[in-house]
Amino acid sequence: MPDERTVGGYRRYDLARIRPERVHRHAASHKTIAYARVSSHDQKDDLERQKQVLELYCARQGWTFEVVADLGSGMNYHNKGLKQLLNDILADRVGRLVVTHKDRLLRFGAELVFAICEAKHVEVVILNQGEDTTFEEELAQDVLEIITVFSARLYGRRSPTTQRILDGVKRAVKEATP
Repeated sequence: MPDERTVGGYRRYDLARIRPERVHRHAASHKTIAYARVSSHDQKDDLERQKQVLELYCARQGWTFEVVADLGSGMNYHNKGLKQLLNDILADRVGRLVVTHKDRLLRFGAELVFAICEAKHVEVVILNQGEDTTFEEELAQDVLEIITVFSARLYGRRSPTTQRILDGVKRAVKEATP
């Protein structure tokens, strides 16, 4: 039996009565996670600043929260904190995710995580949305990030093969410049 009929004959149902598990989330079982990440040990101070900003924001909202922090590349999907976060979201233990910037979650793939959050009814709060950027600016930032990550990996390897590749790239750059 419908809870109410409108003047136009439409039926309205009380979802809280029909599906209480979808409407009423239990605070104890759905936590707020504040996630912070930096790419390298050199940025540990920035990691601490992110954590402080997240803690202050969540506390001001009156939320009970947990801070999860990672030290590793935003292109690495194997960061311990990120894996813990995703497991908790998939297990319906998270009600809210708070990050300082979208790229603190992941450089590429953040939209996928946000889609999972949406499917699992997890609210996502991004504190610093940043300026609106054009498609071209975002693309340039993405390409620069990819080049940075791969060149760091390449320079980090000391094998003779890698050294030959680097020497070849250097020669090609010298030949190409007037």
